[in-house]
Amino acid sequence: MTKIGFVGLGIMGRPMAGHLLGGGHELFLHSRSGVPEELLKRGGRACSSPSEVARNAELVITMLPDTPDVKWVLFGENGITDGLSPGKLVMDMSTISPFETREFAAAINKLGCDYVDAPVSGGDIGAKNATLTIMVGATEAVFTKIQPILELLGSSITLIGPNSSGQVCKIANQIIAALTIEAVGEGLLFASRAGADPLKVRQALMGGFASSRVLEVHGKRMIERNFDPGFRVELHQKDLGLALSGARTLGVSLPNTAAVQELFNSCIAHGGARLDSTAMVQVLERLANHEIRDVNKGLDQGFDKPDLMN
Repeated sequence: MTKIGFVGLGIMGRPMAGHLLGGGHELFLHSRSGVPEELLKRGGRACSSPSEVARNAELVITMLPDTPDVKWVLFGENGITDGLSPGKLVMDMSTISPFETREFAAAINKLGCDYVDAPVSGGDIGAKNATLTIMVGATEAVFTKIQPILELLGSSITLIGPNSSGQVCKIANQIIAALTIEAVGEGLLFASRAGADPLKVRQALMGGFASSRVLEVHGKRMIERNFDPGFRVELHQKDLGLALSGARTLGVSLPNTAAVQELFNSCIAHGGARLDSTAMVQVLERLANHEIRDVNKGLDQGFDKPDLMN
């Protein structure tokens, strides 16, 4: 049994913490919105601050929305660094800037502690089913130490390289995922507007070269008009912002990433920030003045709120 701290118990963090409790570990928990009762009933211990979490735990995991959140939880008042002692380990599983990750790692290392960046892909479904893809930036020795813990959370775990490599890999993942969501949306929109049944089109495409996990999961969401998050538009927009700011730093052009970011921006402008990232399709539908329709449910099903057609 390992004493593990977990800071950030939202859509992703809550089920991840549950899997660690299920693995027999002792958990010290903190979340800005409070520790869910379900985790307390299973033996998790609520802490009043990130520093209290760090004082009690050997390994502290953070799962937070953005780079400033991680920076504050690590180094702010009553932050994790206030409770660290030499030999402990900090593992950030958020999706944040790889450039600032390097700075965070260096600061933690100066305290005699190890740092791991281990962002995840798979969304809330992967978190609930412990089938996350985990991209790790760490030394080989530290990776070996934490691998049994990561195996409680994910089904695909890869050591990418040293600190910040995990975050670089996750940003690449988010670029590919966003552009594929947009492509699936365009394809299904074209098919629907042309009068084909999008359900059958998706079924056919799943057996061909266009098949993908995005088509399987998010294509189904688009047809069924299910935009409950999942992974929110505002978070995917944040991730593409990291990609584009990183590209400027590296002198790299990412033209299609920039175009898809504008679709996310439009979705947010129309009130869709907290919808699933597949709600990007509503912007495409607004441009086409046509909604992807499940022909088995009729032609007047209308938009989920917010209605981007009006």
